[in-house]
This record gives sequence, structure tokens and C-alpha cells, in this order.
Amino acid sequence: MNSNERLANPYNDDKVLASCALFGCMDLNRNRFSGNNVVKAMANMHVRGNGLGGGFAVYGLYPEYKNYYVFHIMYQRRDVKPEIYPFLAKHFNVAKDEEIPTNPSTEIRDPPLLWRYFLTPKTEPQFSDEYVVEKVNALNTDFDGVYVFSSGKDMGVFKGVGYPEDIAKYFCLNEYKGYIWTAHSRFPTNTQGWWGGAHPFNILDWTVVHNGEISSYGINRRFLETQGYRCTLHTDTEVIAYAIDLLMRKHKLPLEVACKAFAPPFWSLVDKMSDVEQKWINAIRQTYSSLLLNGPFTIIMAHHGEMIGLTDRIRLRPLTAGIQDNKLYMSSEESSIRLISPNLAKVWTPQGGEPIVGRLNQKVTTHSSDIIFAKVKT
Repeated sequence: MNSNERLANPYNDDKVLASCALFGCMDLNRNRFSGNNVVKAMANMHVRGNGLGGGFAVYGLYPEYKNYYVFHIMYQRRDVKPEIYPFLAKHFNVAKDEEIPTNPSTEIRDPPLLWRYFLTPKTEPQFSDEYVVEKVNALNTDFDGVYVFSSGKDMGVFKGVGYPEDIAKYFCLNEYKGYIWTAHSRFPTNTQGWWGGAHPFNILDWTVVHNGEISSYGINRRFLETQGYRCTLHTDTEVIAYAIDLLMRKHKLPLEVACKAFAPPFWSLVDKMSDVEQKWINAIRQTYSSLLLNGPFTIIMAHHGEMIGLTDRIRLRPLTAGIQDNKLYMSSEESSIRLISPNLAKVWTPQGGEPIVGRLNQKVTTHSSDIIFAKVKT
């Protein structure tokens, strides 16, 4: 450690509390674009990670198979792979399966076998999502060394142990396009760095990248397991992906209401609300008290048509947003946004616990009383 580093870190702490890098970019008109600039933005935040996890989620990825669920599977035990195709063929129509293209010349070490399957469920369409979640849970728990790390339609997650720029090269992401890209560089503090523990975390088309620590993980996990989810990945972020799936898909809550379950306003603020507002806030807190996320966090969530940024109520982890033309950006650092979009029309920092929501062909919303105008189709 040189003298400048000692001045910046006088107590020689080896735990960097504000680390991990998040980035998200969404074209609000659904135009697909290369992720090269997203990789460039992540490389600009290189020092926020330590090489123990990097990853990307891409939406609009498989237009030729847009009606198929696509399972990306890690095989940490290659001898188990022959058991998986018969399981999938029993429950799905398998249109195609192949090894995920990778570049073995990169610095990535000891990767698992990575395979993808294009599937349609053997069930009625109205039950497809629940059927897929059930089979993903079965694969992740009933087969040793098998992990489904992506399971949505027309989207995919690519992640592993390494810096995000190296993961991008390894998965040949320069060959892909999408209309939403989210990315993560990991600095694990309480759990091990391994391929399954890298971000994003996924269920169906929901993905989550996260900076922080969820101190409520135990009660969050226990509640979700009463609802049929199985948490197997030894990391606090996993519960966020399952919680948003429960609240929005199963319980059909509006996005803004789901965010209030995660980061509800303080009681001192609730006391100043109208009677109607107090009633619904109290109802959310009473019904979903076990899904309140305690601890410092910033998350960027996405699914088809939306990208959402959210911080804890007192904003202990950073998040900056910006807009230029039809693109919405979210990042741990403003510098990474300006690196790839230097002439932003607007840049701002959201209030703690107030979601930033980007939706296709709509204005971007942030605080409930604020609307950010973007050039989108009417």
C-alpha cells in the first residue's frame, strides 16, 4: 500500500463498504444496441470489484426465439449433464440446445460447462410461468452441481468469477444486442466468490444486481420459502429476485407498491401523509413486513419493458441516473455514465427509498411528484 492509499484508508481496512459496481442502460423505444459501451462503463469502475464476480443481463437477446424460455445452465459437475436433457424433455418441448459460445483465450479460470436450452413448457399457457419456476427450483435443488442461472424469454444472463470486462470477453458479448443491459462487478464481503454467486440473479425474466448487505436475509428467506421458493445460492441478493417475482407476478402488486414493501417510508413520514396514503402504506407494512430489506443497498432490477433503480431509505449505497435522447442510464458513479454519454440532458441522484422507473415508450418517473421527460415515441 503506497502513501496515498494509506491517507485514503488510514485504518488499513480491508473491507470496502461502498464497493460493488452497478450499471444499467435502457433504450426507451426498444431499439437494440451493442453492450460495448456498457462494458466500457463497467471497466471504468474496475476498482469497485475484486475479480470474484462479474455479470450482465441482456433483454431482447433472442428475437428469433422470443416465444421460448431459454435456460442457461452451469454444470459444475459435467457427469450430471446427461441426466438433464431427459428431465427437460419430459417437461418441455426442446427446440434447440447448445453449448453457450465462449472465448477460451481470456483470463477466466476453471469455468463450469455452460449450456443453453430453448424450451416451451408442456402445460397450459396460463400456467407456464409457475411451471417454469417449479422446474427451475427442481433443477437447482435435486441435481448436484447444476444451476439454472437464466430462465426467461428473449433475455439472458451471463456471469461468472472474474472482472466484468473479462466476463464480457469470455461470453463474446460483443456479438449480442439488446434494448436493456444491466451489469455488476462484485466485491463479496460475507459470502464466497463463485460462479453461481455472481450477479445478476434471475427468475423468469426478472433480474437483480445489488450493492450492499441485506441484514434481513434470514427472515426474508424464511418467508419466501413458505411461498415455495428455495434459496440455494448462499447470498443475500437471491432473496430480492424471488421477492419481486412473488409480489409482482404472483400477488400482482404494482411496481411502485412492491418497492414500498422493500423500502417503506419511515413512520415519521407516514404520519404526515393523508389518511388514504397511511392506510395503504400500513397495509403493505403489515402484510409484507418479512420482505422489508434492512441494511444498506442499491439495486437495479429489470424485466421486459422496465428498468428500476432503488436504494435503501437513507441511501447508504450510491445510485446516479441520467437521460440522453432515448436512453436511461443508472450507475454507481456518474463518471461511468458520462464516459459513454458525455452530453446528458439530465442527471440526478434519487432520494432514498424512491424508485427510478424507466418504461418503454413512456416518461421516466422518479420521486412520486417528479417526472423526467425523455424523447420517446407517443
